[in-house]
Amino acid sequence: MGVRIALTVRALLAALALALMAPCQPAAAQGTDYPNRPVTFIVPFAPGGTTDILARMLSQKLEQRLGKPFIIDHRAGGGGVIGVTQVAHGTPDGYTIMMASSTALAINVNVRKSLPYDPRKDITPIALIARMPYVLVVNPELPVRSVADLVKLAREKPGQLTFASVGPGTIHHLNGEMFKSIFGLDVVHVPYKGTAPALQDVVGGHVQFMFADVPPAKALVLGGKVRALGVTTTERVQALPDLPTLAEAGIPGFNTASWHSISTASGVPKDIVDKLATEIRAVMSEPEVQKLLLAEGAIPQISPSPEEFKQFVDAEIVRWGALVEKAGIAHSQ
Repeated sequence: MGVRIALTVRALLAALALALMAPCQPAAAQGTDYPNRPVTFIVPFAPGGTTDILARMLSQKLEQRLGKPFIIDHRAGGGGVIGVTQVAHGTPDGYTIMMASSTALAINVNVRKSLPYDPRKDITPIALIARMPYVLVVNPELPVRSVADLVKLAREKPGQLTFASVGPGTIHHLNGEMFKSIFGLDVVHVPYKGTAPALQDVVGGHVQFMFADVPPAKALVLGGKVRALGVTTTERVQALPDLPTLAEAGIPGFNTASWHSISTASGVPKDIVDKLATEIRAVMSEPEVQKLLLAEGAIPQISPSPEEFKQFVDAEIVRWGALVEKAGIAHSQ
């Protein structure tokens, strides 16, 4: 009798253990066959800018490596807020990822009075892709050939010069506000939904200048459609080697560069995050990819682990917060 009861108890415990394990099995298996359908790749800015260029390059590589389409979906507006919000509040299954910049994950939280997402809680950083220098460009019809010329013209025409950005709170905007603050200028900010339309209005003379990411600006600079005055990093950019840094051009200490990354919603299974991170690191390690990005003006990065990258993002929120405060635009939008 006692043996029969013991066997029954053991059978019940075994059945209970199987029942408890059953819900975990699909999650454990999820990463092994990921992706088994197309992945939506959100770009939170208009086509033609750096986020778009990087996303298209990476989507093609990931599709080749993983065998399923990575479909670009532009969700422009609000300085990246619209696209990031869609990802942050989407289904956490790994089938919606995004090209997220330092604007989306670190700057907006310091510039905005409120955000519909918290990058520290609602977003899972996956992998760092590239650092991005910016170039100060002006309409070529302006009588401006140096930083000193631009400052002089702005002082002669207070409130009459305009500078473009890809939205309030973006690094393009922050660069402009820092420039304005350093020299005490009265210039007017004009926001756009992306780098490409903003640059076109600099070319057309509708706005006078802009801090543009190098990749989409490079062809316009080399073609004489805009005049470049300097790059925002402390080192010169390989894609425009004859162009001085802004520190060399008369703004000591000016040093900004954005970074671009792949992120997804919080709660995506770790095995999927790790699989994506591994594949992205492999892509970014390819010599031809690094050569391509350097030629376009980007600085390719080999990402740390997702856990280490999250620590980096948290530290960047603090670092950019100090720059935003210095520019006088903390929680201004």
